[in-house]
Amino acid sequence: MRRQRKLLAVLLVIISIIAAGCTNNNNNSPAPSNAAGEPSSDKGTDKDEDKGGGGGGTDTTAAKEAPMLAKLVAGGTLPPLSERLPVQADVMVEPVVDEIGQYGGDWKMAWTGPGDKWSVGQPTEEALFRFNKDGSGVEPNVAKSYEVNEDSTEFTIHLREGMKWSDGEPFTADDVLFYWEHMLTKETFGKAIYDAYYSVDPVTGDKALATVTKVDDYTFKVVHKYPSVQFLERVAIDNKWFFAPAHFHKTILPELVGEEKALEIAKQWGFEDTTAFLKETGYYYWLYPQIPTLRPWVAKNDPNSDQFIMERNPYYWKTDPEGNQLPYMDRIVATKIQDPSQRVLGTLAGDFNLSTFGAQDFTVLKENEKKGDYRVISWQQPAWMTSGIQLNQTIDDPNLRKLFQDIRFREALSIGVNRSEITEIVTNGIADPIQASVQEGLVGYQEGWADQWSSFDPERANALLDEIGLTKRDKNNFRLFPDGSDVTLTIMDSSEDSANYTELLKKYYEDMGIKTNVKLVDQATLQELKYSNQVPVSIENISVVNVAYRPDALVPLRVLTPWYGQYGLYVSSGGKEGVKPEGDIAKILEYWDQIKAAKTPEEINRLSNEIVKLHMKNQWVIGYAGPTPTLIAASNKMGNIPKDLIWADEFRSLGAAHPAQFYLKP
Repeated sequence: MRRQRKLLAVLLVIISIIAAGCTNNNNNSPAPSNAAGEPSSDKGTDKDEDKGGGGGGTDTTAAKEAPMLAKLVAGGTLPPLSERLPVQADVMVEPVVDEIGQYGGDWKMAWTGPGDKWSVGQPTEEALFRFNKDGSGVEPNVAKSYEVNEDSTEFTIHLREGMKWSDGEPFTADDVLFYWEHMLTKETFGKAIYDAYYSVDPVTGDKALATVTKVDDYTFKVVHKYPSVQFLERVAIDNKWFFAPAHFHKTILPELVGEEKALEIAKQWGFEDTTAFLKETGYYYWLYPQIPTLRPWVAKNDPNSDQFIMERNPYYWKTDPEGNQLPYMDRIVATKIQDPSQRVLGTLAGDFNLSTFGAQDFTVLKENEKKGDYRVISWQQPAWMTSGIQLNQTIDDPNLRKLFQDIRFREALSIGVNRSEITEIVTNGIADPIQASVQEGLVGYQEGWADQWSSFDPERANALLDEIGLTKRDKNNFRLFPDGSDVTLTIMDSSEDSANYTELLKKYYEDMGIKTNVKLVDQATLQELKYSNQVPVSIENISVVNVAYRPDALVPLRVLTPWYGQYGLYVSSGGKEGVKPEGDIAKILEYWDQIKAAKTPEEINRLSNEIVKLHMKNQWVIGYAGPTPTLIAASNKMGNIPKDLIWADEFRSLGAAHPAQFYLKP
């Protein structure tokens, strides 16, 4: 039995995500306690589904805080804790993994600078709704509770009374409405309105934008024209925060201060234009000390510094079950590294007390656990593969486009590579030598897919290339197109970590007579090249819990995933730019439209499965090594780190562990 089958017990929990649909939104937090320490009840209404979460019960007059904040209170520079937390019933109680923690210390991590935004962004993120730790559905987070009507067209969302931004200003429904009216629907931060906010007519396929209205200071309502069964799940993935500090953004938005003033402010911040400025301040806001947040830690210095520091938020609105205000740790200290090896070396030396790694570092990390005084924790990923390739189906070069769209070429590249060698060298033998495919236990799993085109067969690979018409050779024995031009594959990558893998691909491809170049570019440049349709071959991974939740990897909705190239631009631009999808690509989009209009979780499951079947049929994404876990190297002094979670972007990766309850032992 393959290694991937050993993951089944862990991965099976994800099945319940779709099976539950939006009817399983219960919070897994302990029942809140009243002042006497007895469980409080949280009853819903009889008419509509009423889901509460993150229950309060912390006695704010008796709540405890970090010594560094107590000193500020004693010195008169910070209000008492009872005035900084929400009202008692609305304080969110965050469960701890193992034990009540202790205050103090720094979470020391490595990062590559401001371009590595999400390494500090995801662990500190506080979304309106978040996925449960077991992946069984969403639960309120920044939101206190919600009600949804019977046909899933009306969602009433309640916020936490008395909650405050990190600068002490009140957080209310006005911050939601401001974000909706002046930022999201105006697309000020470079993002189109997320699909979550559109409902679809099941008959005509027409889309309708939701309306968002304020009910009172701590309640707002989202109304869809048509049923939106997965609205909360979509918000939890697409538009995690759904709010912004109105009192800050009122001072910088061109709409409110004028274009000239906004440009002046942007230049004061070091930006040449307002477009880049508004994207950073509206989307990547957690990197900037000037911008209030709801996160457990807030930026304290310039992200371009050698060390980027985030310090505890004195107005953070969560406590542990004993009433201790979170987070436990005082700071996050992210030290800039120039080379990936510095992350490993820093962990071995104790310079970093919690970092994440891929399978390629497994051996060195395990061999040095005792010496380095840390432990390695494995979180499984819902990935299709660890190592693979994506061929841009719309690449500008007509010869390459025709070649990439020929299924025989994709099969040749698949069987012309020795997967056993790839898995041993790239994953230390952890992965299985299988095809890119949905893992058993996940929605969309197809029997036998992992074996498709997985056997090493260079003779057949060369025969397929000859059959396509690539029979001419140059003086170096590399294949030529029928018109005499070079057949050259350019593999683009943004990480030096993949050098061993890309060199292996180059070897095997050139053994088949296909000249291959490897080009290393930074992440920002790679994204620009995607938009300009200049990425022929990419080695990006595919990791999808369920296509209905995160369609971007499998459905061409925007310029993101390399295999579908300009099909995504065509869809996102409404047909004004890009390449019009045809054939099975068009069928995928038809299924996606039906998913958006679906009225039941069962219908969503069926349609999602059809999309996956088309991927199996076409194998646009080729995998050479099966999935491997994400490795978390944590100091033995760091406590409350879960051992059995799923590492998925949908669950916010390390953020799924709720790092505010991590702590350092003396």
